[in-house]
Amino acid sequence: MPELITTRGTFTREELGLILPHEHVFTDLGPMEAANWRGVKLDEVVDAVSPEIERAKAAGVTALVECTPEGVGRRVDVLEAVSAATEFPIVVPTGVYQEPRIPDWVREASEDELAEWMCTELTDGADGTDVRAAWIKVSTDDDDPDGIADSEEKILRAAARAGTATGAVIGSHTLSGDVVHQQLDVIEDAGYSPERFIWIHAQAEPNRDLHAEVADRGAFVEYDWIGGEDQSDETYLDHVEAALEGGYADNLLLSQDRGWYDPSEPGGGTFRPYTYLVEEFLPKLEARGIDEATVRRLTRDNPFDAYAR
Repeated sequence: MPELITTRGTFTREELGLILPHEHVFTDLGPMEAANWRGVKLDEVVDAVSPEIERAKAAGVTALVECTPEGVGRRVDVLEAVSAATEFPIVVPTGVYQEPRIPDWVREASEDELAEWMCTELTDGADGTDVRAAWIKVSTDDDDPDGIADSEEKILRAAARAGTATGAVIGSHTLSGDVVHQQLDVIEDAGYSPERFIWIHAQAEPNRDLHAEVADRGAFVEYDWIGGEDQSDETYLDHVEAALEGGYADNLLLSQDRGWYDPSEPGGGTFRPYTYLVEEFLPKLEARGIDEATVRRLTRDNPFDAYAR
């Protein structure tokens, strides 16, 4: 039986409700060399983030997926502390961010070594904790829309090998649909299935035909800046309607890319609540005539199917 691995143990489909598939609790977006994430005090993060987790719980959110990998301040002990304080399940990633925020140890590691590291985090515990990673987060350089850097391809191939060995899904921060096709080619060549791949930030690709092409290859297509300033709710509603009309209800994920405590900012910066999707966007989706069963699939079943193993 598929189970979702979290900071609070494993959960079956029936034990969870609405799941946010792309959010952040703790992320360091400051200069990489400053490594502000290393010196943070756990109680300060818990005090800042816990009220926002409680707001999400009150709105009906039952779990969220943390999307911070190595390179942008991943701290699984922080996630574990927030989770324990709020009794709220957080889904943890292994994996590595994009150029130029790839740590030196990753640059120096071989594909074999990276695959072994990911497998260990997925099966034994991540980042020096007993919390198992549930999935693999990778990325491609936002400033290079034409291809994948050699370092990013090495990480991706290692992820494909670790995903094949464990059943873990791979999710990639990729802003270009053409690059997603390249990534799918790489993972297929490594023996991994596109059906276990999530195109994160698909809304950044203006060509909606590419959204459909990627879904046709079996991958999940995720619209996850909902509530942000880059695109209006009407644009996201149009994205969702087009996907549903194309027959891609089973491939679609919805989230906000919100939160987070940033240790490079005073007091962790300005927190963006996790509640916009539930309180603002879903009522608009229902007003467009999207039925309750479909909304349930998009917000409960699909996230579980994507991240469970």
